[in-house]
Amino acid sequence: MQISSTALSLNVADEAASAEFARTHFGFTEAMAADGFVSLEHPSAGINVIFLRAGLGTFKPAEIAGPAGQGLLIAFVVDDVDAEYARIAATGARVVTEPETEPWGERYCQFADPNGIIWQLVSWMSQP
Repeated sequence: MQISSTALSLNVADEAASAEFARTHFGFTEAMAADGFVSLEHPSAGINVIFLRAGLGTFKPAEIAGPAGQGLLIAFVVDDVDAEYARIAATGARVVTEPETEPWGERYCQFADPNGIIWQLVSWMSQP
């Protein structure tokens, strides 16, 4: 199998709010949009993030068409988690976790978007 691209698709109550959060704080740009749907791309992440309004009739299978589940987070590895934390926190984004370092060398911070999706930034202090 050859995979030509990757996308993460999330059901949210307000697709426009999550898309605006991703554009404002993480540098995503809109690739396409329609009623209830926003697809974002990033010049360096190699992934599209798609927000779907929960309950869209086109979502299959319908029995799991609710909002994104608890425990879901989107994580990106960055060069300097502390600098990115300071930049994003200064804009008033909701901080979930200030920068901290795990025993295995992962330094991370977390923010929540208006739909409660957790956006995590990671820098490795030592090789995992």
